[in-house]
Amino acid sequence: MAAWSQATANCQANRGEVRFAIVDPSGAGLRARVALDSEASHFHRSLETDANGHLNFAMLPFGVYDATVERSGFAAFHASVEVHSNVRVERLIRLGVAGVTSEIKVTGQSTLVDLQAASATSQIGSEQIGERLSSLPGRSIQDLVDSQPGWLYEGNAVLHPRGSEYQTQFVVDGIPLTDNRSPSFGPEIEADDLESMSIYTAGFPAEYGRKMGGVVELNTRRQTDPGLHGELIASGGSYATEAGYGRLQETRKKESFSASASGSRTDHYLNPVVPQNYANTGTTGDFAAGFERDLDSDDRLAAEVRHELSHYLIPNELIQQQAGQVQNGGNAETLGTARFQRIVSPDSLIVLSGMLREKSEDLDSNTNPTPIAAFQHNRLSEGYFKGTYSLHHGRNEFKAGVESDAAFLHENFRYTITDPSQFDPGTTQALSFADSRPDLEQSAFVEDLVRLRNWTASVGLRWDHYQLLLNRQALSPRIALGRAFPGQELVLHAAYDRVFQTPSFDNILLSSSQRVTAVNSNFLRLPVQPSSGDDFELGATKGFANHLRCDGAVYRRLAHNAADDDQLLNTGVSYPIAFNRSVVYGAEGKVQVADAGPVTGLVSYSYMVAVEWFPVTGGLFLGSDAQAAAAELSGHFPATQDQRNTVATRWEARVSSRLRVAAGAGYGSGLPFDYGGTQADAVAQYGPQVVSRLNFARGRVRPNLAVSASMSMDLFRHDRMQSTIHLDGENLNGRLNVLDFGGLFSGNAIAPGRSMMVRWETRF
Repeated sequence: MAAWSQATANCQANRGEVRFAIVDPSGAGLRARVALDSEASHFHRSLETDANGHLNFAMLPFGVYDATVERSGFAAFHASVEVHSNVRVERLIRLGVAGVTSEIKVTGQSTLVDLQAASATSQIGSEQIGERLSSLPGRSIQDLVDSQPGWLYEGNAVLHPRGSEYQTQFVVDGIPLTDNRSPSFGPEIEADDLESMSIYTAGFPAEYGRKMGGVVELNTRRQTDPGLHGELIASGGSYATEAGYGRLQETRKKESFSASASGSRTDHYLNPVVPQNYANTGTTGDFAAGFERDLDSDDRLAAEVRHELSHYLIPNELIQQQAGQVQNGGNAETLGTARFQRIVSPDSLIVLSGMLREKSEDLDSNTNPTPIAAFQHNRLSEGYFKGTYSLHHGRNEFKAGVESDAAFLHENFRYTITDPSQFDPGTTQALSFADSRPDLEQSAFVEDLVRLRNWTASVGLRWDHYQLLLNRQALSPRIALGRAFPGQELVLHAAYDRVFQTPSFDNILLSSSQRVTAVNSNFLRLPVQPSSGDDFELGATKGFANHLRCDGAVYRRLAHNAADDDQLLNTGVSYPIAFNRSVVYGAEGKVQVADAGPVTGLVSYSYMVAVEWFPVTGGLFLGSDAQAAAAELSGHFPATQDQRNTVATRWEARVSSRLRVAAGAGYGSGLPFDYGGTQADAVAQYGPQVVSRLNFARGRVRPNLAVSASMSMDLFRHDRMQSTIHLDGENLNGRLNVLDFGGLFSGNAIAPGRSMMVRWETRF
């Protein structure tokens, strides 16, 4: 029964499991090799059954898979397998004797387009993760997500899906993390730790809530075949960047143990504010251990602990560098997760999961800060629980569940102004603040995936309760509908999502406290309401001969109390604010070439317009900002994520069985900016190089473009071991790409310049 036990508890919304039993003509178990492939989810894996013919494939994204079973002396077997439920799919395959039967084929559909999908989801598989461009530390996952349509960067690798501000959640093996996961806010799980990713910008399952701009499911790497497995990865390159990663996993009959560790350092951790890249070093570390065990044939238990940390310097501007400023930032996170799965019947299962987490964020000003010295020591303690029940019944896939999240916020902040001339008259020269409060959130959901001939409908309802500074609750219906045209490999889909989004909790106690209003007698302070809205999408997916896939969509997002953020006195300490409403609309497209001889690749394009309306409805505003906010009772302005045109492309060619070359490019038409000074002031502060990349007449950053190229070669390849080297070059065109321009002492971000990286990987 060994291979039956090697799988992970299926907690994700769109993850399933297939159990194979391979037998000979007499019905006896047979050892054989099973290959499972899907071009849509980029899943390609070949494993051997145990002596009894048993094998599990777990954590499979929903879709259609091509299964091939081979055993010497027996006819090969080919069949399609559909996975559209968390409930396990079981397939008994009887192999015929070679010579009597040469091959058995069960006709199935293309695996490039899932004809029974109610909405489109971007999938990134292990091959794409392994062949990705090397990233600076803290950004490997964000760089992969940013390659998909609808997503863009602002400074410091902060992801913005379809115009949303800090409304992205990462779901790691079924556990949601709703706080900001960019390098300056928290350490990341490295892409080397991942098996696959699923990315949503519409058609959200009712299972997900709270942060609904975009959802990124991360499935960590696991080996299911018995024995000892390992990975060792080392990389280095420009900006004195060095990184290492190692992982070991021992898989036994009913249990599996794993441990991993990674570390990195670089001289380009955050995005610098001037081309000189002053004071921008950073180091990261990550340590994890996991355990899984089948308690019996129906019960499975999995647990993991992880500790992550990062330490970095805050990049200086010219004046700050001349003054000798040194600011240190850092964060650390320790979390433990546990999952229990019980198969209630062949058509139903229960999954219970939980998490305990401690997180810290620190900021210190050590030497000659200007114009302000800021100190922050925030702590977060969180306990999370989730329970789900899944049932397959006829044409229906039911799922229901509950969630409870209790987070305890501890904020500690102080500042001292060193250059009063840079602030409004009357600004208090020093402030010290400390406070604690619980953030209590609960939810429940029910959803049903219904398939009727060529129609597929996903219908769900979610209830959320939020209690921090305010006490609010909401019901959110979710509907997605797909119509398939099998003869044309075409799916038309439509989605409506009612969303209820809780405010960011970063420094929310500080910004809402009466004590902080002592900073300036002229202030405006309003409680930050949760954001609610309606998202609409129409789209289509078309396949061509199982080699070419085209996706297109148009969308419109309407939000009330639209979430945004601001900074306290240009300290870099951000907190949530809200505007009356926002409208985001646009169109997206993606073309993928898969398994077309030696060439694979994709091109993605996004057109987006994002507009916000006054008045402000939440947050803290001081001095002249308070006057401006109070005076603006109507009117609209482009959101900070309003980049009209975004393009990303990457193509790979297999030169030989061991050598691959690739090239790509990324283009953005430029974000808006609002600078309080003149163009001459900007030249004096930031230099002519930065200002040359700004269009003051339009109030927009000029377009950015970065061209990349890479090469990878298999140095050694065997059934149980493979060693590969990657050479990557980015921004080979050498353009100075300004991502953001925010004004004096805040908001600037410059993308990395021309750089080279080399990465060596060995797996066994």
